[in-house]
Amino acid sequence: MPSSAHTLMVQGTTSDAGKSILVAGLARVLANKGVRVAPFKPQNMALNSAVTEDGGEIGRAQALQAQACYLKPHTHMNPILLKPSSDTGAQVIVHGKALFHMDAVKYHDYKKVAMDAVMESHQYLQRQYQVIVVEGAGSPAEINLRANDIANMGFAEKADCPVLLVADIDRGGVFAHLVGTLELLSESEKNRVCGFVINKFRGDIALLQPGLDWLEERTGKPVIGVLPYLPGLHLDAEDAVAAEQIVDHTQAILKVVVPVFSRISNHTDFDALRLHPQVDLQYVGPDGDKPAADLIILPGSKNVRKDMQWLRDQGWDHAIEKHLRYGGKVIGICGGFQMLGSEIHDIEGIEDVAGSSLGLGFLNVSTRLESHKQLSLVKGTLNINSQNNAQVQGYEIHCGVTEGAGLTIPAVNLSDGSSDGAISDDNQVLGTYLHGVFEHPDGCTALLKWAGLESPQIVDQGQIREAQLERLAKEVEKNLDCNQLFPAYLDQSYSPEALKNGKN
Repeated sequence: MPSSAHTLMVQGTTSDAGKSILVAGLARVLANKGVRVAPFKPQNMALNSAVTEDGGEIGRAQALQAQACYLKPHTHMNPILLKPSSDTGAQVIVHGKALFHMDAVKYHDYKKVAMDAVMESHQYLQRQYQVIVVEGAGSPAEINLRANDIANMGFAEKADCPVLLVADIDRGGVFAHLVGTLELLSESEKNRVCGFVINKFRGDIALLQPGLDWLEERTGKPVIGVLPYLPGLHLDAEDAVAAEQIVDHTQAILKVVVPVFSRISNHTDFDALRLHPQVDLQYVGPDGDKPAADLIILPGSKNVRKDMQWLRDQGWDHAIEKHLRYGGKVIGICGGFQMLGSEIHDIEGIEDVAGSSLGLGFLNVSTRLESHKQLSLVKGTLNINSQNNAQVQGYEIHCGVTEGAGLTIPAVNLSDGSSDGAISDDNQVLGTYLHGVFEHPDGCTALLKWAGLESPQIVDQGQIREAQLERLAKEVEKNLDCNQLFPAYLDQSYSPEALKNGKN
C-alpha cells in the first residue's frame, strides 16, 4: 500500500453503491476498538445537510459518519459541499460557508482552487486522528469528470492513499462494474486499488465464490469481503428520497403525506416518522395522486419560489385548502414554512432569478431571502399545548428572514429566549425553521398528538440510529477482512470507553 496508509478511501462503481454506509461501518469498527478515527468526504453534492459544532454546513452523511466515530461533526470532514438549485447550477459551500452560486462549467475550472481547501482539511484531520476513512463521490470512472478531479482518484493521488472499491450486487452486473471501473483507470490509479467489497449480497455465499475467485484472478486484486443485504437497515440518506417503508405499518393510525419538491432538501427530517409504527408516511412525487391524510408536511427546498410554483402546478394549493376544510393539519419546515406565508421575495436572486412569488397564505407572514445564511444548532420547547414543555432540538439552515403578525403565536420557544416559527389562529397550520423537529422523542410525540394521534408510541430516533450503527459495524467486522485494511491499528490494544469519553 502507499505510504499514507492511515488514510483509506472508499470509492464506488456507481452512485449509491454503498460508499456512505461502508465508511460509517468501518469507522464504527475502528472506533469501537479505541482507534481515533474520523470521516472525510472531499466533495459532496447533496441537498441533505447538517450544521456543525463550529458553525458550518456539511453533508448529512458525514454527520452520520462522525457519529459512527463518536465525534461531533466538523466542517473539515466535508470541505466542499455543492447544493444544486437548478439542473446546471449549485451553491458552493467551502469549509462550511456558502461562498457563491456557480454553474457546472465554471465550477469545473474552480476545482483547481477547491483542491487547496480539500487538502487543507485532510491535513487538519491527519494531525488530529490516527485513521481517516474517506468517501468518494459517484464513480471514479466518469471520463468527462476526470480533469481537475477532487472527489475520487484526483484526491487519492494527491493524498497518496489506498482505495477500496465497492459495488452493489443487488443492481446486477457486479463483476462488470468492478472490472470495467478498474479498466478505465490509469495505471497509477489501478495500483492504488487495494481490494474490492461487494455490497448487498443475498443468498448462499458459496454460490458467489466462483465469481470471487475469477475476479481475483482476473484483476490481481483481493476481495476484502462481501456484505450481506441488511433488510430494515435505517441510516440517514445522503441525498435520494428513500421510497421504502422501514417498519411494518399495518397498524398505522395516522396518515402523513409529503410532497416531493423538485429541489427538496433535508428530507431526513421525516425519518422519525418513517420509523414510527403508528404512522403511514407517504412521499408524493410529480403527477402523483394526493391521498387523504391527517397531516400534510411541506419540506425544505433549495429553490423555494420555483418549488412554490411546482406546488401550484401540481394542484397542491387546492388539495391543501380542501385538507384544511376537513380539519386536517399542515406543517411547513424551512422552505415549506416560507411557502405557508403570503409572499416570498428574492430581490437579489439568492436562489434563482430575482423576483417575488405569492405563497399559500395560510400563515400571516412573509419572507425575504438574503445572502446571509443562518446556520445554528438550537433547542427549545414546542408551543402547541398548555404544558409547553415538549422538548425539540435540531438545526437551522436558511437564507430567509420571515416577518409578520403571524409570528405572534410561535411554534417553538427557543432556549436562548427567542422564538421560532408560527402557528395559525385556528391551530391547524404550523411553520418552523427547525430541521430535526421530529427527532427528539418528546417533540415527535407532541406533534403527533397535535396532528390527531391520540396515544403515540415513543420512538427515539437517536437510539435507533445508534443501534443501526452497531448492527452495521458487527456485519462489517464479520464479513470484511478489516485487519488487512488497518493492520497497524487493529493489532493494537486501545480503550474504547476512553475514546467515547473524549480521553483517548
